[in-house]
Parts: sequence; C-alpha cells; structure tokens
Amino acid sequence: MMLKLNDKHFQVIEFDNIFKDEINNSKYFNELENIAQTTELLAYSKKGGLKSQNYVGIIQTKSGFVLEILPKISVNNDYEESKKILIEMIKTLKNHPFKKISTANLKTDKMPLLEVFISFFLNELDKLIKKGIKKDYVLQQDNQRFLKGKLLINDQIKKNLVHKERFFVEYDEYVEDILENKVIKTTLKKLEKLSRNFENQRRIREFLFVFDGIGEIRNLSELKKIHIDRSKKYYESVIKICKIFLYDKSYTPYKGESIAFAILFDMNKLFESFVGHCFKNFSQGVKLQHKKFHLFDVEKKHRLIPDIVFENKIFDTKWKIISSFDDISGSDFYQMFAYAKKYNSKEVALIYPKIYEMEEKEFGFDANNKMKICFFDLKNYKIEIQRIVKDNIEN
Repeated sequence: MMLKLNDKHFQVIEFDNIFKDEINNSKYFNELENIAQTTELLAYSKKGGLKSQNYVGIIQTKSGFVLEILPKISVNNDYEESKKILIEMIKTLKNHPFKKISTANLKTDKMPLLEVFISFFLNELDKLIKKGIKKDYVLQQDNQRFLKGKLLINDQIKKNLVHKERFFVEYDEYVEDILENKVIKTTLKKLEKLSRNFENQRRIREFLFVFDGIGEIRNLSELKKIHIDRSKKYYESVIKICKIFLYDKSYTPYKGESIAFAILFDMNKLFESFVGHCFKNFSQGVKLQHKKFHLFDVEKKHRLIPDIVFENKIFDTKWKIISSFDDISGSDFYQMFAYAKKYNSKEVALIYPKIYEMEEKEFGFDANNKMKICFFDLKNYKIEIQRIVKDNIEN
C-alpha cells in the first residue's frame, strides 16, 4: 500500500507494489512504466503492477510526479521509521555529501525525503553564509568613461572610433559574483521550483535575497571548472550537495527518459556500508573490504573482498529479503566457502536484513568449518551488532 502525500507525491516501501488505481493518473503511471522498461529501478510485479527493487531515494518524472522509495525494514511498513533508518544508513557512506545529515537538527517528522535533503542543504548553506560569502578577483571587460586597468587596443578601435571619450578596458574586480556563488544561486533557483515545504520555501527566498547580486551558471559544464582551494574549504560541503541537485546525481548508472530528477541509492551498498560502520563502532580491530587474497593467488586473478573481517571471522552482507532458507542463492554459499578456505576461517557468516521472524541457522562445510546465516534487525541496529558479534565470536 502506497502512502499518498498529495496527488503528485507518493511514498512506497521497496519491493511493495505500485498500482495504477492507487496513483489514479494514467500519465504518471505510464511514466513509471517507462522507467521499468528502460532501467532496473522499477520492475513489473506478479500482481500486475510495478515494484521498486534494490534502489531507494527519490524519482521525479518529467510531468512533476514524485515517487519516494524507502527501504523495507519489517513486515509491517512504518514509513517514518524507514525514512529515519535510511538517513542513518546514508550517513555511513564514505565521503558522501549527506554524511553529516542529522535527524536531531532537522524536523523530519512527516517531512518528505526530498524536503529532508533540501532542509539539510539549507542548514549547510546557512553555516557558510555566517562564515562569509567569498569574494575573488574576476576578469571584467567593459566600455567605460574612464581608464581602468588595461586598454584593449583592437576593441577600442572597433567600438570607440567615434566616441573618443570612452575606453574599452580589461580589469580585475573583487566581487561576490564568482563561480562557486553562481553554482549556489543556480541550485537555490532549482530548489525554489522543487520544494513544496513552507519552511524550506521561506528559507530559499531568504537565501536568494542574500545572493541577489550574483548570476547563475549557463550550463553544467561550468561545474567542472570549480576548484576548492584552502581559502574556500568551507564551501566544499555545500558545493558537493549543489552538484547532487544540479547533476541529478542518482548514484546509479540508470537515467530513464521519463526521469527529470533523481537521487537514488543502491541498497546493497547502503546495507554493506551501514553494517560495516556498526562493526567499526564495536571494535577498531574490524577490517572492512579486506583485499588480502585472490581466488587464484598464483596468477593474482579474481580478488576476494569480504565485507568484514574480525578476529579471523568473515562476515559478508547481502541486501536480500529472506522469508525462507530456500531464498538464499547457491552463489552466496560458494562465495562464503571461498572466503573460509582462503582465510582459513572455521566460521563465516552471511548477514541479511531481518524482515521476517526467522531463526538463525548454521550450515557445515565439513566437520570443522561452518557457515552461519544471521539476520540484522535495522530497527534495533544500536544493539543488534553486539548480539551478532557475541554469538559468532563466543561460539
């Protein structure tokens, strides 16, 4: 069952069905169908609708319809809890612009995910403005009544042959109208159209007033010219977020023709990052994305990269909804067997998200080597990692 925020804005839990009669607009649903046909973000479900799979975040179609996809964290969907968990997961992504996002500083209750991201950006921009909007010398050319800087002889002859009282000059001027500020101004103008939240809209208008004398970039290729030096280091976070909104960075390789704007995250990477972060908080002895061995060490081919190594125990995460042990693919077992042999580890563990109430189970590769299936409860992540580590280390 989808959650309707308004006629053009819906939330859905990952893997749940999206039915045409729920949206009640053929044009919007046809755009979603196009996304299903041209990308792997959506797929057709067995029940005749569409469903999201493995990607979460925001999709806005070209007609303005917004679909927010939240991770599945339990059988009984809780949209607010799922959104909060998603934000916590995003915070663990290495070098991600939203890494510093905090639900404590944002009034996220009942706030759509897009507005949460916009609100975070505005908070970061507020910090930047308090530190001072950067000025720099910008090369200007102008036809003036007084000599300033360098006289451009060729232009002077072309433009001022009659007007002897004017000077066509080139000079450096210390102004706020620099590239970085133009990027921020362009982002604010875009968010002014995207945001539907009253408080966000009010703040956007305030910041646009602050940047009133600053122009906008003409095309996105200008973003490649940005260079953050030491004096502009405090701009770095804001510019990274600007690029997300301006580039429509979806962190996926997919861009359907019906998609106008997208911020999407691969749940496999999110889950891997989040569980690894929890392990690191538990012990600094944890090694993430370990790269010691190859499947063929002599030829150095097919590198083995287990997600988590701790006290010679191997843990690997998989974002798959497991309702029965038959849902676990053989390739997962083979992968763990390779880890066990190469690392000479007597116990390895697969970690899946806990959606259904299932007992954890052990399988024996042989009499001395075993593999455990663990289920990670995202709703109780603060204590869950202690249980998994304790159960696997003490056994």
